[in-house]
This record gives sequence, structure tokens and C-alpha cells, in this order.
Amino acid sequence: MSHTNRGRAQDRARVAAGQDYEVRYEADKEGVSKAEVKDAVHDVGNSRRKVEARLEEGE
Repeated sequence: MSHTNRGRAQDRARVAAGQDYEVRYEADKEGVSKAEVKDAVHDVGNSRRKVEARLEEGE
């Protein structure tokens, strides 16, 4: 697990829905809107794998 500049552990397996850059990255990667990413996180939790699966099934 990598660390941020502040020394905190960073978990790349999770989507931080409160962080605009994370939501924007996931939206660009999946070709969906930021609102769809936030809805997916709300529906299935913040697991990146589950969020991506949810966004792919919505297509």
C-alpha cells in the first residue's frame, strides 16, 4: 500500500466518492458522468471493482 504526502496509507482498491479527482478519474476511465460514479458508489459501496462492474452493467 502506498502512502500519501501526509504519511497516510492510500488504498487504491477503493473509490473515495468525496474526492472530486477520484470521481473524475473513474468517470473518465469508464466513459460515464461523475453523477453515475457517485450513484454507483452509493449503491454498491466504495470497492473499485464493484463500482466498475456496476458501471459496466449499466451500459
